[in-house]
Parts: sequence; C-alpha cells; structure tokens
Amino acid sequence: MSDPGGSEVCHYCGCRETSLIEDFIAEHESATDLAGGAVRALKRGDIAPAQGLLRDMATVLRAHWRGEENGLFAVMRQDDEYTRYIEDLEREHRDLDRFLDTADLGNGDDRQRFLDAVDELHRHIAKEEDGLFPASLTTLAGDDWDRAMAAWREARPDVRTP
Repeated sequence: MSDPGGSEVCHYCGCRETSLIEDFIAEHESATDLAGGAVRALKRGDIAPAQGLLRDMATVLRAHWRGEENGLFAVMRQDDEYTRYIEDLEREHRDLDRFLDTADLGNGDDRQRFLDAVDELHRHIAKEEDGLFPASLTTLAGDDWDRAMAAWREARPDVRTP
C-alpha cells in the first residue's frame, strides 16, 4: 500500500501503537464484524437480524466518521499533500452513509448493494489504515494529536479514554 504522498508504508509502521489510531482501528473492526454478521445472516435468509446488524454498523460508522473527520482528517488537511486524499475518503463516507439511510435488506437489489458496500468498506479501511494513518505519524505534531483526540472524544462521549 502507498501513503497519499506515494511512498511505500508497511503495515507495521507503529501507528497502531498510537492510542487514537488504535481506537480508529478498533472501530473499523467493530463495523466490519457487524457487516460480516449481517452478510452471514443474509446467507441464512435471516433478513431481520441482518437489518438490525446493518443499523448497528451504521451507528458505529457514523460516530467513527465524526471523530475522523472532525479530528484526524481536519488536522491532516492542513497539509496540502493530503487534502485530495481526505476529500476522497470523506466522499466515500457520505456515499455509504446515504446508502445506510435507505437500505432495506428485504429488497434483493439492496442486498446486493449492501454486499458491494461491504467490499468497498474494506477497501476504504485499507486506504486509511495503510495510507493515512501511517502518514499521520510523520505529519502531525503534539498539538495536532491533541486536537484529533479531542474531536474523537467529542464524537464518542460514551467512551472513556486516558
């Protein structure tokens, strides 16, 4: 994977040891676990449980997106090198959010759109975890991290962090 500047980054660059990035990754895992549960429920023909898991996934993602966009993305955007990359990530957030608002897994077309959206979500997460998150280690200073953490906490008031 490449960072927004085009240089190669490793999957184990150390960004996962940063508490904010660790929290973002945990939210990614929560969302993809819920999505996977919904996919498995759909394969069994269990539409109602799948719809419930989709709603839970939407709740997790919406809080996650607020924390990312108002925090990490906002401070990373100060560097022109990342502006377009972040705009693309935010557009992907909006596209998925619009779908989540109207998705009816009882409808065959929406079921297929959901399966496609889950695949796209995995690609999107890779852009963040293998691109933007590692780049944040070399781009952000202490005050930037403080602003990003404050925005994450504001988006997730139910979660206590040190």
